[in-house]
Amino acid sequence: MRIDLSVPKLGAELELNKVLGKGSSGSVSLIKYNGRRDGDQTLYAAVKTSNIIHADSLYKEFQILSEFKGCLRIVQCYGTKVQERINDEGDVEFKIHMEYASGGSLRNFMSRFKDMKLPDPLIRRFTRMILEGLAVIHGHGYVHCDLKPENILVFPSFELKISDFGLSKRDGDSNWWLPSHPFAGTPIYMSPESISNGETRRGLDLWSLGCVVLEMYTGKRPWWDKNYDLEDLKKGHMPLIPKDIPCDAKLFVMTCFAAETDKRKNAFALLRHCFLRGDVNKIIEPLVMKNENSNDIALKLEKIEHRLSQLRCISGG
Repeated sequence: MRIDLSVPKLGAELELNKVLGKGSSGSVSLIKYNGRRDGDQTLYAAVKTSNIIHADSLYKEFQILSEFKGCLRIVQCYGTKVQERINDEGDVEFKIHMEYASGGSLRNFMSRFKDMKLPDPLIRRFTRMILEGLAVIHGHGYVHCDLKPENILVFPSFELKISDFGLSKRDGDSNWWLPSHPFAGTPIYMSPESISNGETRRGLDLWSLGCVVLEMYTGKRPWWDKNYDLEDLKKGHMPLIPKDIPCDAKLFVMTCFAAETDKRKNAFALLRHCFLRGDVNKIIEPLVMKNENSNDIALKLEKIEHRLSQLRCISGG
């Protein structure tokens, strides 16, 4: 089925459902397109609004997302341009319409599980999905620069997509570097070379991925075991890797945390890592999700794994 990525024509009725989030740079709201349907379901969109101070970042994000239309693991952007309008206060606003993720962010999703720890089979599946997205991003010559659970969205059937490209850079771009702002992104997810030298290369995203994988296992942010200090990274330290996570997961994370960026390999190579080729039937039982029966969760995961296995057979993977 071909995805319609257009914005409703002028005159189509839009209904504001709720504000999903708000920050210093703007807000994200849930919009319902009345009278317009996508298949059998009413179409919703997440509308990202920025003020004039952050308009450049929104325009850049829209331009990058436009290059990824049709990419399964990257949030889709509707329309052909950034919309400009005057709000009720008389200020100029800038808006882009994007896919709405009913499951919220990966962090929201993790909060539904006991101690925010995800089941091992789901972590492997999620890691593969994130890597598939990174492979596309890096293949287009970009570095996301701010990969973290808040910027990974959960869609129906536990499908993940990478979002928020406001800080993304071209691979190797250093023109943005300033002494007052020596690195892009969120410090606890940044790599040593990014913190020390302001480097924005693909290895940064792979380091961040290692942090995300650890977080899915532990339910805790990286560096949770100590007071985080940028000097730890500059000295070549890495976040604590617990002893009780599976051996192949530990090897995968250690690859992501390699001090030399070329030893982190690349997204395509990591997709072939043993961590993502394990026998899911021999993996530990899922953890209990809050307010949901563990048998129901296991059944859902089993159905999804069966569907994914069929898709792999069809593709010859």
